[in-house]
Amino acid sequence: MRRRTGEEQMMQIFDGHNDALSRLWGTCTDPVSEFAKPVGHVNIPQARTGGLQGGFFALYSADAKGAFDFSIFDGGAPALPLPPAMPAAQALEPVVAQAGIAQHLQAAGQIEICTSSAQLGRAFISDPIACVLHLEGADCIGPELWDLDALYAMGVRSLGPVWSRPTIFGEGVPFAHGRDGDTGGGLTEAGHALVAKCKALGIMVDTSHLTLKGFWDVADAGLPLVATHSNACAVTLNTRNLTDDQLRAVGQSGGMVGLNFASLFLSDEGWAQGYATLEDCLRQLDHMIAVAGEDHVGLGSDFDGAPMPRGLANAGDLPALVDAMRTHGCGEALIAKLAHENWLDFLSGQLA
Repeated sequence: MRRRTGEEQMMQIFDGHNDALSRLWGTCTDPVSEFAKPVGHVNIPQARTGGLQGGFFALYSADAKGAFDFSIFDGGAPALPLPPAMPAAQALEPVVAQAGIAQHLQAAGQIEICTSSAQLGRAFISDPIACVLHLEGADCIGPELWDLDALYAMGVRSLGPVWSRPTIFGEGVPFAHGRDGDTGGGLTEAGHALVAKCKALGIMVDTSHLTLKGFWDVADAGLPLVATHSNACAVTLNTRNLTDDQLRAVGQSGGMVGLNFASLFLSDEGWAQGYATLEDCLRQLDHMIAVAGEDHVGLGSDFDGAPMPRGLANAGDLPALVDAMRTHGCGEALIAKLAHENWLDFLSGQLA
């Protein structure tokens, strides 16, 4: 392997989505000790190896403790059935527990929960991993939205109204190949109220997992359009990816889309056979940049929440993606935008 030149020192990364807190909640009793080991996709040693300095850490309402079973994506079926709606009380327990795990990681100096742009800017260049807490699916929030106030007080600054399964706020897309996200209804009346309150509080609304109609409902609310971990339908036609009209709207609204590393959303082979490569990542990036604009594209790995492509097994392999960008002809200025600058610039206008 050739030696890096001075301008090719390790690129710092801000990641649009990981499920490390869900993994820790589901698989261990000592999250601080576990996060210090090279276990899973995101942890302290692999973050240091890969230059991962910050990102959105998801709080997710799993229906039971345990490791995520990526084998459910094996076989390349046209679609996977969605689980039913989850009662709010059941959904709240894992979310609060995962927020508590984040507090323990922060107390141990492993992450810093960031709630302002100034804090994020400082944390991103410090030793602890800068963490923006994200609620992936608002299953745990009741119609009065009181739970949202509590989550805001816990540090949540980003929210997706759904994680694919339906909530009282809207419908999510099933995991399906060969079609786009026009699979159901948009935001409900409660969903519109949720988005309005997020706007008032300064909570970013993530359209990943929302139906196409739900996406346009968020657009009508006048918010910057964000899809933290989604790819392009024009490259790989999948319900979890965005159409060109959606990508254009992301750019025109001043929003962001994060490249999802999950093999099943990167390519047809990734869905059918679980096999995807760094070249598939680059094909997605090329298209997303061409349509949304180079100032509106970043990374959104889905680490710890999905099977990864060859050559990108965990956060420690992030330099391989950066090197692939260089080999592909991306200049250092563009790579820096994709790696961290675009997300940080966007969040500087979102966080108080």
